[in-house]
Amino acid sequence: MTAPAIPFGSRLAEAFDRSRLCIGIDPHPYLLDAWGLDRDARGLERFGRTVVEAAAGRVRLVKPQVAFFEALASAGFAALERVLSDARDAGLLVIGDAKRGDIGSTNDGYGSAWLTPGSPLEVDALTVTAYTGVGALSGMIDTARAAGKGLFVLAATSNPESAPVQTAVTGSGDTVAHRIALGVSEHNADAARSGRLGSFGLVIGATKRLVDYGLDSAGGELDSTPVLAPGYGVQGARFDDIPSVFGRLAGNTVVSVSRSVLGAGPAGIGSAIESEVAAVAEATA
Repeated sequence: MTAPAIPFGSRLAEAFDRSRLCIGIDPHPYLLDAWGLDRDARGLERFGRTVVEAAAGRVRLVKPQVAFFEALASAGFAALERVLSDARDAGLLVIGDAKRGDIGSTNDGYGSAWLTPGSPLEVDALTVTAYTGVGALSGMIDTARAAGKGLFVLAATSNPESAPVQTAVTGSGDTVAHRIALGVSEHNADAARSGRLGSFGLVIGATKRLVDYGLDSAGGELDSTPVLAPGYGVQGARFDDIPSVFGRLAGNTVVSVSRSVLGAGPAGIGSAIESEVAAVAEATA
């Protein structure tokens, strides 16, 4: 009999024992140039595999930005598959930053592609959108739960254009962001009852204030909900602000950095990661 898959939330909590830092694999064209790499699939692959090598042994989490690979079509996806394979072999937890989301069988297809064990695109968790409603993610949630995978649902994103939609008040009096957060937290109910970290989380930009999105009022309902927090470094968020920005959710937060370490280049990225690991540990002690 096959043993049940270990929930993503449990594996994420274990990863936090090393560090909350997550390294973005974001091969911006200007970074490829700075690294002396061509702007083609071979350059993307070399970039990604170098980041994985530098992250292994220093952190437990990486987050490839799928869009940069997808821009090169099949060749880019082939490069991404090799980067993901390296990350799995290195024992890293991989958050696929693909922001997928639709309805019904389409979402089921996304779940099969990204969350099925053995898939060439297999990741440990996937970023998704819920504009069609959290209920529309049920197929992906079922796939994730069965395979020990996770999802991070966009709630309060760091781009300024998002605020009018995400802070809009629904008929129930909650903001859209709050309704999404509550819908996601329901899927962590079993974990919450046993005091564990759930497998279904939220994307909340580190430059945002929870109060502006109505998320501060969620209280204990989100205590088992992990948070993926981009925005540190170049986007202006500071590690020192983690406790004040995320409050009771600070202990659940994946601290995502990319350009602040990638800018150190292939020779310096290892040292840059170590410096950021130390800074996050000090800020969250």
